Amino acid sequence: MYEPPLDDDGFRVLVDRLWPRGISKVSAAINEWNKEVAPSNELRKWFDHVPERFEAFKTKYIEELNHKKDQINHLKSLAENQPLTLVYSAKDEKHNQAVVLQLVLNQNNKLSLLIFLFGKAYYLTIMVYRH
Repeated sequence: MYEPPLDDDGFRVLVDRLWPRGISKVSAAINEWNKEVAPSNELRKWFDHVPERFEAFKTKYIEELNHKKDQINHLKSLAENQPLTLVYSAKDEKHNQAVVLQLVLNQNNKLSLLIFLFGKAYYLTIMVYRH
């Protein structure tokens, strides 16, 4: 079972296209489920969390995100006045969509990144603070 969210998580956004198996919506304490910013089903299935495919996945996902400016701007606006926590259910904290999304959110912005791992390595929480 996952540990409860932290008090200083701020606004928590799930950035997965599918809801994580075995997690109730209440226990996840998600403020928003943003399926639109998640990788397309085709890209998600192709990547399949194979680390050797990550660099190609990153390139393809950034291309997808370039067509989702409204969603990116929405996330950036959320981070202006509060911590923004991007939540995902992948077990690999280095090879996943939240890492790529964090790069895109930081692009052309003065955002710093704090990374916390909790809950048996199932959730990587990326907190983006605007200075």
